[in-house]
Amino acid sequence: MFALLKLIQSIIKTLHSDGTPGQVAAGIALGAVLGLTPLMNVHNLVVFSFIVLLNVSFGGGMLGWALFVPLGFLLDPVFMAPSLRGLWTAWYNTPLVPYTNFNNTVVLGSVVAWLVLAIPIYFGAKVGVTRYRATIGERVRQSKLYKAITASQVYNWYKLFRPS
Repeated sequence: MFALLKLIQSIIKTLHSDGTPGQVAAGIALGAVLGLTPLMNVHNLVVFSFIVLLNVSFGGGMLGWALFVPLGFLLDPVFMAPSLRGLWTAWYNTPLVPYTNFNNTVVLGSVVAWLVLAIPIYFGAKVGVTRYRATIGERVRQSKLYKAITASQVYNWYKLFRPS
């Protein structure tokens, strides 16, 4: 229960943060690759490092990851391309490519799909965050649910410093 509350709190905090819509959108676009591809791969470590090191929204990256995990599972059968098996086999025989796990067609197909969709995801997220902040952002801030979630931060601090 607390994990779900923490996720909702993080999403709302990201949407209402001082970061520009471009920073949040870039975080969502980078987080999308984490959601679309199988998690335990070298390229995901690189992307996660980019999310941490670049001036993008970390919360946006985690939001993108959470949004694109279900989509990644739904699109796994589409990511398999048997007609390209010879090319992937040749690449797999090079020195560094085996570490990328690109011999797995789901991994390679999902990375290629993300490369194609990264720019549309960025611009769509940027428009979405801008519209959210302009239209319903203030109404959400005044809602009882938002106030309850932001008030739970006090409870989190209490849990952190309470005597055991």
